[in-house]
Amino acid sequence: MKRRTFLAGGAGLAAATSLAAPAIAQGRVQWNIASAFPKAAPGVGTNVTRFAEMVATMSDGRIQLEVYGAGELVPPFGVEDAVQQGNVPVGHGPTYYAAGKNPALHWYTGVPFGLTSTEHVAWLKWGGGQEIWDDIYAQRNLKPFYSGNSNTQSGGWFKKRIEGVADLQGLNMRIAGLGGEMLRKLGVNAVLLPPTEIFQALQSGAIDAAEWVGPMLDQAFGLQRITNICYMPAYAEPGAAVAVVFNQDAWAELPADLQTICQHAAHAAALEMHAQFDYFNAQSFKALKDEGVEFLDFPKDVIDAMRGAWEEVREELRGQSEDVARVLESYDAYYQTAHAYSRAMTEPLLAGRN
Repeated sequence: MKRRTFLAGGAGLAAATSLAAPAIAQGRVQWNIASAFPKAAPGVGTNVTRFAEMVATMSDGRIQLEVYGAGELVPPFGVEDAVQQGNVPVGHGPTYYAAGKNPALHWYTGVPFGLTSTEHVAWLKWGGGQEIWDDIYAQRNLKPFYSGNSNTQSGGWFKKRIEGVADLQGLNMRIAGLGGEMLRKLGVNAVLLPPTEIFQALQSGAIDAAEWVGPMLDQAFGLQRITNICYMPAYAEPGAAVAVVFNQDAWAELPADLQTICQHAAHAAALEMHAQFDYFNAQSFKALKDEGVEFLDFPKDVIDAMRGAWEEVREELRGQSEDVARVLESYDAYYQTAHAYSRAMTEPLLAGRN
């Protein structure tokens, strides 16, 4: 990629061109940050807003990021392309929205029957996940930082009950990521829609079911006004991580202290997002039950069929992509260790609480 100058020299930082809304004088940086989510969306939208606020406060105003929500500056599925091309210096969203560039990116958002949100962070920090992520993104002149996770998600809102695998045949369902590929093997017509289009599509009958996030966001988007049947949890996507992604040229031109501030602001925003989802999902879960929503688990034969379909999808991708094979070697090694520990420690605790 041709190097783009985002900041320029001397005692101050001078302006550059394009949508990047670059630095101004007197050592202060003003950039745009484009998100794949609506700014007002609880958890996912507020995550990027809090990141920008913390960066401004921690830097004493030396770097300010103006947040643009989905579609305001670039389409939600085009955020990383815009950052890669240098049209905006920073983006925000789930990495799997750009998985068409590299299928390995799915593992940096979430995959069926995969790591929990806390296990995901552990893999990034200590299990080698971040190093592989950095290398994959460097191929596209990008620098990624983890900025949060939705925690355990809902399996989806359905207009009809799912009594067995046969009920999945021909179902039109909004679902993102490799969960969609998994369900396609079971006869589902998986449709990827931007979040802002989910309600209308479900209401109009264009889709029969929709997987979005979890009680807090599902309630905020009004999915319970269309159907009162919600399946939990999301075996197709246990949790969904989001990231702040910098154009590498822009990142390289930031002073070291501002780089550190951005990195730690992403970590702080991640902690807030984890807590926000856990707290408000519980509140919304109770409120939705009080409204008459039925929360159901998928039948065992459906869960088993999904697990088998996922194994097929995973192995197909492993054979098609060296990056997927590399990520899987690292991810699976930690998964086995984390799963054994969870079965010995976390699962008995939760069972005992019940």
